[in-house]
Amino acid sequence: MSRKSKCPPPFLSKTYDLLEEEGEGEACVGKKIVSWNMEGNGFVVWCPAEFSELMLPKYFKHNNFSSFIRQLNTYGFKKTASKRWEFQHEKFRRGCRHLLAEMRRKKCQPSVFPSYLRPNSAPHHPPNTHQDNKSIAAAASSEVVLMELKEENKKLRRERVDLELQIAHFKTMQIKLLECLSHHTPTLHCLPLIPINNLT
Repeated sequence: MSRKSKCPPPFLSKTYDLLEEEGEGEACVGKKIVSWNMEGNGFVVWCPAEFSELMLPKYFKHNNFSSFIRQLNTYGFKKTASKRWEFQHEKFRRGCRHLLAEMRRKKCQPSVFPSYLRPNSAPHHPPNTHQDNKSIAAAASSEVVLMELKEENKKLRRERVDLELQIAHFKTMQIKLLECLSHHTPTLHCLPLIPINNLT
């Protein structure tokens, strides 16, 4: 076996280096821009817009986030979370750089990305990468906001049910209290009139 076959593809080496060097770097709205996931068996791009503007030019000489995603797909990475940009590959693991040499490039149509990220054989205008990155970031943010709104709606519904139960309980207590008062409060009777004798 030739030594050349053991050399990992440059794209994978650069992506691995990026995570090792930038994983503890700048924060974006309280989160890192990019980092390994908790298990170390994948990575998360927390802020696609900042990742495109700051990381891609430094490591890949371009700022096209959709191009980066297509490259991941050609090596068999899977997008494993619907609400964030998290990717995994069985041989791409933190602390296991030697496994990169075993990863092989695939030739297939991207299947886990939106249609606007897929290659189109029809003629089209040159992509506006900055606008694409902003659109992708906005879509990811919108999904997160939608989930937060749904959770807030569920919470409000639960609180409403609790309040209605409390109101019903208080009404029952009020009725019982009034009944109790009516039983223990003496009924006032009219006192008999005392006849007054005629003065003599």
